[in-house]
Amino acid sequence: MMIKATTSLLLLLISSPESAFSFISPSTPKSSTTTRGNAFATRRSFVSLSSTTLLGLTTGPGGVPAKSAEEDLELTRQIIMAHIEKESGSEIESPSSPEKDEGYPENDLMIRAALGREDVERTPVWLFRQAGRHLPEYTAYKQEKGRSFLDMLSHPEDVAECTMQPIRRYPVDAAILFSDILVIAEALNVEVTMPGGVGILVPNPLSGPDDMNKRIPPPEEMTSEFVKDKLGHVITSVKLIRSQMAAEGKSIPLIGFSAAPWTLLFYMVGGSSRKNNGAGMTWLSEYPEASQKLLDTLTKIVVEYMAAQVEAGAHMLQLFEAMGMMIDEENFYEFAMPCLKIIADELKGRYPEVPLMVFSRGARLVQSVHSFYVFSL
Repeated sequence: MMIKATTSLLLLLISSPESAFSFISPSTPKSSTTTRGNAFATRRSFVSLSSTTLLGLTTGPGGVPAKSAEEDLELTRQIIMAHIEKESGSEIESPSSPEKDEGYPENDLMIRAALGREDVERTPVWLFRQAGRHLPEYTAYKQEKGRSFLDMLSHPEDVAECTMQPIRRYPVDAAILFSDILVIAEALNVEVTMPGGVGILVPNPLSGPDDMNKRIPPPEEMTSEFVKDKLGHVITSVKLIRSQMAAEGKSIPLIGFSAAPWTLLFYMVGGSSRKNNGAGMTWLSEYPEASQKLLDTLTKIVVEYMAAQVEAGAHMLQLFEAMGMMIDEENFYEFAMPCLKIIADELKGRYPEVPLMVFSRGARLVQSVHSFYVFSL
């Protein structure tokens, strides 16, 4: 008997009840919505309420968070296992998959669910980006190497190890590249720091159109060669992760990811997610032409960056509009959404069998009927 996977368990280190997650799926009826426990979902849009507090501790039954790091780890494991056991309790007929290329994961549940072309035997489980940062082995490894989080991102062996740690501990259905959304900003000559306790910062944000024209390359320079030159360490990391997954027998999909253009603009002109939150919207209002030029540059580099991840071995892609809650609906559809559509059209044109997912934090408007046209590919 086949069951339809209509809910999803997303394990977020730091999440918001306003978060919106969307699968790009052409075959999903917009009305196929169900409710199970604390997760509300459709086949193409998911909202996770199995989130953690801002302190990073998992919330257990009754809304009570874990009291310690050890209890947090055990509770996280229990949540995953209970979910898998619940959905695997019935007799399940696994669909037969067509012959796949070498390197295609044996466990392709996540890919099939994301493509949305068929019912799947259970709901896939995976962890969010940087999910390993809550693990004691991550802390121990970081101390052993003597490098900061941002420093480790420049070392492919560190990226591979930190990507592997959570999938060694938890029986998840996909791995995700250990990286950060602002590596693209760094590639475009914008300094990024993480001093600790205040989140990630851009200490010298763009001050205006003249500053942007001096510091940021134009859209026509955003080529695959540019990505290879400026972000080659990430691409090397993807290849190393795939090799390590094969060596350890972890035959699950690897998810590559990037920040979306609006989110990158938000940080590059505002400098922080905690201060100057209106800087991005101010740019759109006061410098619409410069904003569009910057978004054009960001859109082109995101396409080439994500394409390079696929070429290096990523099975799936996820686009993070992490600052989706920092733009109003009118400006979202004028500035942000066209970028997402261009990225989706280009990537799906190049890689029609590679699922592309979108996470729009706090932007419930993305789940409106208007978004169905943009993300139905």
